[in-house]
Amino acid sequence: MSALYTWVVIIIVFSIWIPETFLTTLTWENIAASQAITAMLTLGLLFPLAAGVYDLAVGQTLGFAAVLSAYLVNHGFGTASAIAVTLLAGLCVGVVNGVLIVGVRINSFIATLGVSSVLLAIVGAMSNNIQITGLPSSFERLAGAQPLGIPIAVMYLVVLAVVAWYALERSPFGRYLFAIGGAEEAARLAGVPTRRLMFAALLISSTTAALAGVVLTAKLTAGDPAAGPSYLLPAYAAAFLGATQFTPGRFNVIGALTATYLLATGVAGLQLTGAKFWVTDLFNGVVLLIALSLPMVQGRLRRRSADIAAREASSAPSGS
Repeated sequence: MSALYTWVVIIIVFSIWIPETFLTTLTWENIAASQAITAMLTLGLLFPLAAGVYDLAVGQTLGFAAVLSAYLVNHGFGTASAIAVTLLAGLCVGVVNGVLIVGVRINSFIATLGVSSVLLAIVGAMSNNIQITGLPSSFERLAGAQPLGIPIAVMYLVVLAVVAWYALERSPFGRYLFAIGGAEEAARLAGVPTRRLMFAALLISSTTAALAGVVLTAKLTAGDPAAGPSYLLPAYAAAFLGATQFTPGRFNVIGALTATYLLATGVAGLQLTGAKFWVTDLFNGVVLLIALSLPMVQGRLRRRSADIAAREASSAPSGS
């Protein structure tokens, strides 16, 4: 729950520091809508992380989908067919990741880093590293609508969050993923289809990233070839920081969403104060390092306390 308290402190600090710009409806609407895409990417990422697999290609998969969807609608595809083909392409990225990691047994860091590089090349070939503009209004409405005054991207996020929460917390699929992440060999010996479930987790991650890419293109009204990589660090920072909250040591949807908007609030506040452009990367990087370090430090402290208690118990004189 410390993330909630930290979030409140951040809000209070910036409310006092820059109330004229921070405490506005526009600022909070921008945070809610812009971070919906990061949050969607993070939710998809939770599935392979739960199984102990790292998908470093999610950022570039998002970028690939953003450019591909814009490219397709500019080359005669209707909005619905362009989205369908883009999601299918995202699924294919997951298949490639799954074959390399689960089939060939390449380390997930190396495999997905290589796939990310290939996707970066494909994006460059499609776009010539220039934004693809001229999207039809039907595509732009995918992210521009505000039913009931709520950005529709936030509604997409809520639906995705409910599905992800149920899959991870209330279904056998989620329990098996966490079992694999905890001890893959033990899960396999217990009869869990480890390879098949890891493959499925990678498919979910890449397809969700593709969906986030489509929403990003609709929001920007352009396919930006440089957009993807900038989402990778915030997504991982939110996933790992979220794993220290609510159910510590376990990747979870509520923690990930809280962490996403905590990070976004901090970054938005710093930007509104006139901080340099590199502060965003610094803030996210520091938070990620803290999120990774805290569980290890806490674990060592618990083990040390347990050792001290055991020594005291063994040295205490026995009763007569």
